[in-house]
Amino acid sequence: MINISQCVGCRDMDIAKRITGLREEAGENRKEFSVHTGIPVRTLEDWEAGRRTPPEYIPRLIEYQMKYEKLMKKQSLF
Repeated sequence: MINISQCVGCRDMDIAKRITGLREEAGENRKEFSVHTGIPVRTLEDWEAGRRTPPEYIPRLIEYQMKYEKLMKKQSLF
């Protein structure tokens, strides 16, 4: 049986992996990703290490930003 605190920890780690995955997908180190997204480096470090958890909408916003930029590059508008 999984207790609630374990489930919350799992969710937090999933978000941490998602943030790390987005950064790696962009091919950027933490400093570059920080500049790219406007998120402080220390905050990214804390999120990726699971020390802090961003609101659930943050990974979605980053994904949307990356998709938008990719789309604009294809259309040569960005």
